[in-house]
Amino acid sequence: MKPVLSVASECAPLVKTGGLADVTGALPAALRTQGVDMRTLLPAYPQIRKQVEMGETVLVEDDLFGGRAELRRARLGALDLYLLDAPHLFDREGSIYLGPDGEDWPDNPERFAALSWIAARLGAEGHGDWAPQVVHCHDWQAGLAPVYLHAMGAAGRVKTVITVHNVAFQGLAPADRLDRLRLPRWAWHPDGLEYWGQISALKAGLVYADRLTTVSPTYARELMRPEFGMGLDGVLRARHADLCGILNGIDVEAWDPAADSAIVPYRQPRGKAKNRRALLDEFGLPDGDGPLAVVISRLTEQKGLDLLLDVLPPFLGQGGRLALLGSGNRAFEAAWRAASDSYEGLSVRIGYDETLSHRMIAGGDAIIVPSRFEPCGLTQLYGLRYGTVPVVALTGGLADTVIPANDASLRRGVATGVQFAPVTSDALADALGRLCELYAQDKLWEKLQRNAMKHPVGWDVSAAEYAALYDRLGTHT
Repeated sequence: MKPVLSVASECAPLVKTGGLADVTGALPAALRTQGVDMRTLLPAYPQIRKQVEMGETVLVEDDLFGGRAELRRARLGALDLYLLDAPHLFDREGSIYLGPDGEDWPDNPERFAALSWIAARLGAEGHGDWAPQVVHCHDWQAGLAPVYLHAMGAAGRVKTVITVHNVAFQGLAPADRLDRLRLPRWAWHPDGLEYWGQISALKAGLVYADRLTTVSPTYARELMRPEFGMGLDGVLRARHADLCGILNGIDVEAWDPAADSAIVPYRQPRGKAKNRRALLDEFGLPDGDGPLAVVISRLTEQKGLDLLLDVLPPFLGQGGRLALLGSGNRAFEAAWRAASDSYEGLSVRIGYDETLSHRMIAGGDAIIVPSRFEPCGLTQLYGLRYGTVPVVALTGGLADTVIPANDASLRRGVATGVQFAPVTSDALADALGRLCELYAQDKLWEKLQRNAMKHPVGWDVSAAEYAALYDRLGTHT
């Protein structure tokens, strides 16, 4: 078995704010079938300590950015865990990233530098007879680990991979924290971890990791363009030979319409009817002649939900209904609440509820994902799994996972959803009109649903790609 250390700031089912947690939670079990022994390093947040029993102490730091820290073992189901127990950094209730004021914790650079530092130590020193051949870093929170491994002189024997789940989050810190974060002066230059006079944890990972991945092939290509690269497109173009896109999958056991305890289970599209009726009742929506669409999303500009607000009247006018679950930007939350008060066919829940999201995807006819950019996206994959037809923008992983219902795909009988481009209100309005047209054709609509439910959305293919990547980095054992 090839030993690999996965380093992340969140991991389902222990702690989750988005799709990153779903990926880091599902990947270890998927990789085990590929001959990879993956262990996961996480901060020991209070919500994690409540769910697992902390085991042996693996290593100790008497002063890890301001306080004592211990690395502890733990296990939860298929997850083999290393937990960084540093109360001065992580013993905080509420959001793992944000303070009570809704802003980033001021010491986030130190908090996640600590995670990266311990990852590098574990990579360099190993634990007992287990020593990782590869350290797999996820997003900026683990981005400094490759730099630390270089500084420790261990980069030659321990290889590194960094996966970009969303390039918009880069882990910036003031330059005066360079020494405080134990970063080597030799890395402080524009071709290193310096980014316009600041430290960029993500850029550090992109420069010093051995291989770079992101979560869909299309997003890998998009990242090398200025409109998507968020200022790092030049770095990614320079390393294009080391960059690849590996599509995310979902946990097909946790998301299985035939065995989902949150819903009335079903195996065929017509089995959705009871869940649809229940969802209308739960959201207080009257039935209509058109499709019942759902949205489960962060309410941010990235997700394009301002565009959806613009085109609600014609969609609702065609008999469509919309149930939305989400939270985020307060202005967006207020706008959606106001729209819910104005439109009979719209009902909104502000917040996040994992069980409710299962009921929504099971009961919805369609799921709308109008993102301006989307590295991979998972909700459209849940939709496919449950026969809930995706309506998606033509970008990132949305482009890679949904087969658009155009004339060619309909003739061949392979369409699974609706795509639109460019990402504008007019194009989205056309897509929703197309959705209503398809929904009105019973046999065609059921064919779309059946195609969606047959579409592969699990981890089998992608896990094999990750395993092959690890093999290319070192000798398989």
